Amino acid sequence: MLDEVQASIDDMRGVAGFSVLRTEAPGSAIGVHGGIQDDVVLDKVLTRMRMQPTGAFGGKLVIVCTKLEEEWRIARLSGIRGVPPTFADDRVFTGEQDAQAAILEMRFDQYPAEDGMPEHCTPAWKSRGENWGA
Repeated sequence: MLDEVQASIDDMRGVAGFSVLRTEAPGSAIGVHGGIQDDVVLDKVLTRMRMQPTGAFGGKLVIVCTKLEEEWRIARLSGIRGVPPTFADDRVFTGEQDAQAAILEMRFDQYPAEDGMPEHCTPAWKSRGENWGA
């Protein structure tokens, strides 16, 4: 999965935003394929990671732009309204996509392997505690 994400980052460099997709030509949004388009498991893993409650597993990881369009860092949300995020480490990234890829690797280490098993989920989409803040 990490190889597919890195290939997507290389293809999408220069394209606004961050998507785990491959493209016809690097730096273009034309001819989208691969990534979450073709890998259903990767799509499900990313969706599950993104829908975690803010304070789950030590706090959700986010990107913080420290110098406009020049530097980005990874921070951890506290899960408590009004408490600012804290930087997760000392790394400084020169590209937002690189920071996003680093977050994915950190999430793989952060979340337990059995997270997302059917017995841990409730059937209701908007069930309290499932994917909505308290």
